[in-house]
Amino acid sequence: VARDAWQRPYLNIFKHFRVEEWKRSAREGDVAALTDARLKGTVYRIQGSVPAISYLQLPRSGTQSLGLAGRYLYLLFRPMPRKHFVVHLDVTTEENQVVRISFSNLFKEFRSTATWLQFPFVCGAAEDLVGAAPADVRWTCLVLDLHSILSLYLNRRYSHLKSVKLCSNLLVKNLCTSDLVFDPADLACRGVAPMPREMAFPVPKGEKWHDLYDYIRYGCSRLLLSPPWAGCNPPAWLGLLLNAGKPQLLLPARFNFCQVEYFKAIPSNRRELKAASVLWRETSNGEGGGLWVEDLSPVLSVTVLSVFFFFFQRLLPDPILKLRMIIGFGGCSTKQVLWTQDNAAVVYPCHAVIVTLQIQTGEQRFFIGHTDKVSALAFNGNSTLLASAQAGALSVVRLWDFPTGSCLSVFKTHVAFSCSFSYSGAVLCGVGKDGHGKTMVVVWNAAQVTRGGEVAVLAKAHTDVDIQALKIAFFDDRRMVSCGRDNVRLWRVRSGALRSCPVNLGEYHSLEFTDLAFEEGHARPPSPSSVGARFVCSKSGHVLEVDYKNVCMRSARRLLPVVLFFGFSGPGIAINSISLSSTFCATGSEDGYLRLWPLDFSAVVLEAEHEAPVSSVCISPDSHKVLCTTATGNLGYLDIQSRDYNTLMRSHEDSILAFSVEGTWKQMATVSQDNTIRVWDLVSMQQLYDFTAADEMPCAVAFHPTQQILACGFDSGMVRTFSLAASDLLVEHKQHRTVITGLTFSPNGKFMFSSCLQGTLVLYSCMVQKSHVLRVLGNVVARDAGSGPDALVVSGDNRLLAFVGPSKYVVTVMEACSLDELLRVDISILDLNSTALDSAVRVCFAPVPRGELLVSTSSNKILVLDAKTGRLVREPGVHSLSLSLFSISVNAAGAVSCPQVSPVHKLSCSSLVLSKDSRYLLTAGDKVIKDLRDEGSYTSPFLFTEGSPEKLKDSSETPRQIVPLPLSSSPPCLDVSSVHQAGCQSKRNCLAILQELIMSQCLFFLQSFLSPPAGSEVLKLKGVIGYNGNGRGNMVWNPDTGFFAYTCGCIIVVEDLHSGSQNHWLGHAEEISTLAISHDAQVLASASGKRNGDSHCQICIWNIQDGVCTASLFHHETQVQAMAFSRDDRFLVTLGDYIDQTIALWNTYTYELVSSICISEPVHDVAFSPLSHRELACVGKGAVMFWLLEQQGADVNLKVHQAPAPDVLGPVELTSLCYGADTLLYSGTNSGQICVWDTETNCCFMTWEADEGEIGVLVCGRSRLVSGSNTKRIRLWAVATVQELRLKGPDARSSLVLLEHEITLDGTIVSAAFDDSLEMGIVGTTAGTLWYVNWTESTSIRLISGHKNKVTEVCFSPDETHCATCGEDGSVRIWSLGSMELVVQFQVLNQSCQCLAWKPCPIVAWGAESQHVVAGYSDGTIRVFSISRTEMELKMHPHATALTAIAYSTDGEMILSGGKDGLVAISSPRTGMTIRVLADHKGSPITVLQCTRKQYRDFGVEGGELWLATSSDRRVSVWASDWLKDKCELLDWLSFPAPASPEVSMVLPPSLAAFCPWEPGTLVYVGFGMQKEALFYSLHKKQVVEKISLPYFATSLSLSPAAHFMAVGFGERLLRLLRCPTSHAQDYAGHDDVVHLCRFAHSGCRLLTASHSAVLVWELTGG
Repeated sequence: VARDAWQRPYLNIFKHFRVEEWKRSAREGDVAALTDARLKGTVYRIQGSVPAISYLQLPRSGTQSLGLAGRYLYLLFRPMPRKHFVVHLDVTTEENQVVRISFSNLFKEFRSTATWLQFPFVCGAAEDLVGAAPADVRWTCLVLDLHSILSLYLNRRYSHLKSVKLCSNLLVKNLCTSDLVFDPADLACRGVAPMPREMAFPVPKGEKWHDLYDYIRYGCSRLLLSPPWAGCNPPAWLGLLLNAGKPQLLLPARFNFCQVEYFKAIPSNRRELKAASVLWRETSNGEGGGLWVEDLSPVLSVTVLSVFFFFFQRLLPDPILKLRMIIGFGGCSTKQVLWTQDNAAVVYPCHAVIVTLQIQTGEQRFFIGHTDKVSALAFNGNSTLLASAQAGALSVVRLWDFPTGSCLSVFKTHVAFSCSFSYSGAVLCGVGKDGHGKTMVVVWNAAQVTRGGEVAVLAKAHTDVDIQALKIAFFDDRRMVSCGRDNVRLWRVRSGALRSCPVNLGEYHSLEFTDLAFEEGHARPPSPSSVGARFVCSKSGHVLEVDYKNVCMRSARRLLPVVLFFGFSGPGIAINSISLSSTFCATGSEDGYLRLWPLDFSAVVLEAEHEAPVSSVCISPDSHKVLCTTATGNLGYLDIQSRDYNTLMRSHEDSILAFSVEGTWKQMATVSQDNTIRVWDLVSMQQLYDFTAADEMPCAVAFHPTQQILACGFDSGMVRTFSLAASDLLVEHKQHRTVITGLTFSPNGKFMFSSCLQGTLVLYSCMVQKSHVLRVLGNVVARDAGSGPDALVVSGDNRLLAFVGPSKYVVTVMEACSLDELLRVDISILDLNSTALDSAVRVCFAPVPRGELLVSTSSNKILVLDAKTGRLVREPGVHSLSLSLFSISVNAAGAVSCPQVSPVHKLSCSSLVLSKDSRYLLTAGDKVIKDLRDEGSYTSPFLFTEGSPEKLKDSSETPRQIVPLPLSSSPPCLDVSSVHQAGCQSKRNCLAILQELIMSQCLFFLQSFLSPPAGSEVLKLKGVIGYNGNGRGNMVWNPDTGFFAYTCGCIIVVEDLHSGSQNHWLGHAEEISTLAISHDAQVLASASGKRNGDSHCQICIWNIQDGVCTASLFHHETQVQAMAFSRDDRFLVTLGDYIDQTIALWNTYTYELVSSICISEPVHDVAFSPLSHRELACVGKGAVMFWLLEQQGADVNLKVHQAPAPDVLGPVELTSLCYGADTLLYSGTNSGQICVWDTETNCCFMTWEADEGEIGVLVCGRSRLVSGSNTKRIRLWAVATVQELRLKGPDARSSLVLLEHEITLDGTIVSAAFDDSLEMGIVGTTAGTLWYVNWTESTSIRLISGHKNKVTEVCFSPDETHCATCGEDGSVRIWSLGSMELVVQFQVLNQSCQCLAWKPCPIVAWGAESQHVVAGYSDGTIRVFSISRTEMELKMHPHATALTAIAYSTDGEMILSGGKDGLVAISSPRTGMTIRVLADHKGSPITVLQCTRKQYRDFGVEGGELWLATSSDRRVSVWASDWLKDKCELLDWLSFPAPASPEVSMVLPPSLAAFCPWEPGTLVYVGFGMQKEALFYSLHKKQVVEKISLPYFATSLSLSPAAHFMAVGFGERLLRLLRCPTSHAQDYAGHDDVVHLCRFAHSGCRLLTASHSAVLVWELTGG
């Protein structure tokens, strides 16, 4: 081109832009010019630790462009030794799209998107493929063919170079562009020009250029004419390379090999050729004249001699599939539809595709380019220009040349939901929402777009008014009319400004207007006043005519229902759309009618009724037809002359779940979330049948291969068959109970098969029209295999049935006619070199006679298996995206795999099928069905290329040892391995034995433990209040199943998060320290400490389904502080504490100890890799230990690599860890840093300050990371960029790791569980609280509460709906007994609350205002709290020492309090005064104060109240009182004997006494004495009347007021319930510490017990 002539033959960019002046270029960071001695000239040094802030950029501003059109870019540079560098090139395509091409030695692999290509760069002397430049790196001349790179990788046409950004660390001599290929002089040949002087490197006399410098040419399509050894045998080193092993190809989706030419002398050693895999191949003429090198990936490498595209026998044309038909209608709405000017076709969107449909032939044409749903369409007057807009995060407008279908322009804008073209096409306007949600109107000049020009903004304006429709007036390109809620406005562009004025609507100003229309003409009227009719319609049924000249309303009409028309006012019929022609008007309304009116709206001329509201109408240009759309996705038109209505397109209202194709009658059936089953004609694509299931959703469908019968499976588990010929239901099958996941017929139609989400498989006989069940098998199909038309597949010869199951790692093959199992293949062990655990996703049979079984896997591979033996035949290739669907053609000519049918389906493809003749591929996604036609021919089946024999592995050699326990109807356990069978049998036997040993191994039994017989228990544990805040990882939540469990003492509490109901698993004797849940949420592991007298601590294994302990493990000597299941749940790793220092590995099938290793330093956390069951890691003192499981037969060995923490952290403890995406591992430290490790290299490449304290919890999900620390903070980090930063190695900086949210809780974070996206989760703290955290809403809600420290008192409210607790943490807490939730908490700082009492119910009616509790504190104060007003009402200070006991008088008018010094004070809560102090117990702490009623003159003493005081010196005083008369008289004084000299180290049990409710005048005493017994003392007889022997000294005592029960707690963690006077006893476990409190409710129906910080609520169920 003449305008580019000044750039020829080459352009020296540095010289032309005068880089040294820094006026047209920019520099940032350490960029300097210096003189290089070797090159004898000026070079530019760019250095810095962060490439993003140290760079040289051309041009200076990002809004400018270099505009350099040269095809080849020459970069003369030298990477700095032992450093990384990055180069960014922004190039512009002919479609005006900017694409960034980057290359760097930071990149480890080739990556590409639609706008970015990233190439790894390998330096010449580098030992590894990627990494920092070596010390002897040389000056390099890099030649990039920009034209070829864009064409090959993105199918784009190169226009010009826009900008260059050279980032640290490198030296640059020059940068040039040219259309010529330049070579060093000694390689110059025909067609290649010698290197110009400005681009040449100096070569000393006698030296060779290639001995001093490197020359790389990338993308250039020229073959090296002959290798250096032409005419003779290749050198020996080439043979060595050929035998080095088969390279793994990591290639972009479209191309097998990249093109790199590198000219260099043959290396003298193999080290320099380590990165290349060189193959000698013959050229096309059979002569060995070319050197072809297969590159591992698109890598810019100086070690590769010559790399070219090497194609297998290609599928031509490319792409081989062509979109033929789409069934579906609607983008963001169903309003966008247009007529073409010739009246022959309609244009409408279908999601992101724009469809042109010929109304006579049904032929479709497609405009593909949008990446989200199309929200607006507009034509110019003659239908030559089409404008389309898309909504979503990337809102763009595209302008299309409609006749050719090519895109003329793409520009980003906020305009999304309405567009309008002027008649000439010179002006385009649109309306949308900007980034702040404000309405914006934009007007563009599109006059030059058809001539290659740009689209420029003429004017734009923001407005506060609502706009539903906006149209350009046909008579003036710069005038527009809009309508919306409460407004109709006229717009005009003048002098670059867009202004508007409202139309005076008078009394109709508050209507919601929905659409507007002009009476359009082609000639420009003399003035706006002479323009024809202009109408707007509204949701109220009004149609207003607008006077353009006077800016007012000319007339108003209203559409009313017939019943309302005659003199009765009411709501009108909402009009959604209006369209005008020169003679009539069309309206579409909410009542489903399309109506035609004369322009005066005097009467309805013609109407058509639809099943759903009409969303838009459009009159054809010739006024003969009216196009109509409905809200349910139907598209049709009314022919006015013939009065016929023609349906053009129907569509589902919701996502399509599955479909099935029938070949004989050319029909297709679809099922959708809209609860419909539809049958379509494959030729015309018209709907034939429509079945609706009102209360069920169909989820699977299958055609009978020979009869007109359709089978459908529903989410209720029902399978129904329908006769299409009779349109009738044939039979219903109810064998399944949940969602049907698979449904298929055998090819001969004799059998039908179905499977459901519970894993059940059913075989039906279809010999007659009404099918019947032959066999039902349970638990054979994988529950997590998903649903789809190919969940069950039958071989072409009708003999075999294959599916994924019983687990996702196993593929099972059965005999189709009987469901007898023939074969099981473990997919996870087929690739022995893989570190990731592979699982099966889909299966498919190859055609007969080949008969092979194809399996797509989670690692994106397709495996070809022998269907008879299960052996791996070959592994065709690897896909870059997940293979959720694939199909194979009957003639074995090809296969189709579907990670995502793009760009046709913008959402995931839910179903696909390939026709028998391989000519058609049908796909379904969202609400759309698409038909793609095979346009090509090919000669070689690319799927069945032979693999290398050494990769083949018999699946029976190392069988997988997991088999789910089958149901009674399950087939026998068969496999290709006999070892597997033995494993199954041994597991059954083992389970039977384990059931017998559970009670002896999982529950502790004291010698005198009197366990009640099953079914005769009087006490039932109803609820637990508390959470172990001193544990770690002792809470689990599975968001998929909803399973939620936490620990409280030695109890596992399983709670329903919605209802709050609890189940309690008892099996531990000591406090549980940690929990772990398996990945399938079927098994829970719990660990507790070592009980006194035991040699090891206990680990219990629980079956989550029934809450039964199935195994008990003993190995660690002290505590277990962390546990984790492997990704496949085959192993459990347990980690001992700092004393034990042992890591143990368990087999989860037999629960035998596989391996145990003693570690020299304490470790704090452990985790398995999510990618491989063979890798795990643990963290400890200053290092991460990476473990690798090596299995040889039955032996498993653990190998460890210890990686030290970065020196910059100093001496540090690594305290937590979690695996992230891909190969990332995050670890937290005790000083608040988070380290990021590359698990491939076991190196830390980045750290950042995440907190000020120790990080104890890390949870990673997708691109987010949650950290929790002892600063009480939980933080959410955005770590999406960390994967990219990993490529930078140790130079990575953490500035791109962003803190998204932070929440401060009430204690150190000790446990956390989140969903996969980390949007919500549950967090536990040392304060004994479990919080629900929602990051989206930035909220934290208290789920579970408990005391952090010891609970000192518990009591019931008089109505027993609540209970109160107090603790050493200074809190008084009120709990609801119905939900076990905290209702009110009163907190006194820096004090301990020692005792508590609830005010009794007064004689007057009980009211909310009377609910009070009184609490005594360690500073001697008494505080009275009002429950209803949630405030402290009174504070008294009657004691000088800490209070130890407190009680209300029976009428609630007095408060009795006892202190540590033995003084008893009587105070009035009304006056706040202490009226009496009793010093009888002085010197010994008061342990009990209790009041009870008595007859006024009982015991010969006046007063209606009897109360006692007990002190720790085993003395009890009994008093009679009448507080109103100020009387208080000692009635009795008891002193109980004890052994003369108890052991000094022994902590004496407390002295406790209580009045006996069922024996008035009797009290019960327990305490340290001569015998372990409870004494009943009669105040009348003044003697002990009964003794009940106890197994231990009691630590707590309570007597039931309603029945003859006495509850006694012991220091041996035992609760005994005694029936008096028979002394019949029942003992109950569940406490992990001394049972120091037990309190019966007033009704005797409930009992509260406390053990340290845990509070247990019991119910009395019998007795």
